[in-house]
Amino acid sequence: MDPVVILTLVAALVVVFLVASTVRIVPQARRYNIERFGRYRRTLQPGLNLVVPVADRINTKLDVREQVYSSDPRPVITEDNLVVNIDTVLYYQITDPRAAAYEVADYLHAIDQLTVTTLRNVIGSMDLEETLTSREEINSRLRAVLDDATGKWGIRVNRVEIKAIDPPHTIKEAMEKQMRAERDKRAAILHAEGDRQAKILTAEGTKQKDILEAQGTQQAMILRADGEAKAVELVFQAVHRNNADAKILAYKYLETLPHLANSDNNTFWVIPGELTEAIRTVTSAFGDQSTAGPPRPAQPAEAATADADDTSQGSRIPELGAGSAVSLEAAAAADEAEKQAAAAVSDAKAEAEAAMSPQVPRRGQTPGD
Repeated sequence: MDPVVILTLVAALVVVFLVASTVRIVPQARRYNIERFGRYRRTLQPGLNLVVPVADRINTKLDVREQVYSSDPRPVITEDNLVVNIDTVLYYQITDPRAAAYEVADYLHAIDQLTVTTLRNVIGSMDLEETLTSREEINSRLRAVLDDATGKWGIRVNRVEIKAIDPPHTIKEAMEKQMRAERDKRAAILHAEGDRQAKILTAEGTKQKDILEAQGTQQAMILRADGEAKAVELVFQAVHRNNADAKILAYKYLETLPHLANSDNNTFWVIPGELTEAIRTVTSAFGDQSTAGPPRPAQPAEAATADADDTSQGSRIPELGAGSAVSLEAAAAADEAEKQAAAAVSDAKAEAEAAMSPQVPRRGQTPGD
């Protein structure tokens, strides 16, 4: 082969190699650190970049996107001497590729160890109960320490989260028993509160019922009394307006007497002294029947005269025996008087109703109508 052709091919290959070594294409969100003869030169940005062949070389390739790092469970002792295993999740981002490559040898390992030591310091000042309920406080304190330490490494810690807190098995059983007892307590309290509310509502309902019944009874009694008062007033006005005679008034007087003993609580009742006068008025209204009645009782003056005569004569009233003729005549006279009195009352009642029925005004009608 011609030496000129060979030289041409070699020269072409060298040119291609040099061009390929000179051009560097960096992807988006990536950063390349360039060293020239072993010394940091610059950091290539995304896109097309030119370097010096043979003299420049790429030392590290870094991803500047936000990264997530999950650490393994680490044992931590609380203030009350309990060992708990805590998992953490770290969100970080490289802000300075040169510092991340040259200020620390392995930034992930350094962040992990710093997280563990900071976590033990924070948890060591808290008991188990506070540790379980203070995750936000723990996260904020971890982030403050890590952000301050990793700033010179060119790394920004955006967020630190505690993924899990795993207490010992015995502590878990005790916590479960405590929670079960707390739930039972709340259930008992809610049940008792429900019973209390139910009893209160029942008592209030009974109270309202009794009040309403009492008010209803009161209104009924008031209305009944008003009705009776109006009825008595109408009867009184009708009697005085129609100028009822003595026999009608005497009959109404006798008709009212049985109502005195209607109550079950009455053990005795008193007959007014005007009863005999009313009976006499009713019986005297019917002259043809009163003559056949029993003899009129002796007046007090006549009785006193008779007593005086008997006393002056010194005679004594003879006692009547059970079989004497005077007793038989008195019994017969009493029976006859009872029959005649009943007949007189019946006739007086019929005549009084006939006399009052056309004269009593109807309801809603004025006396002058």
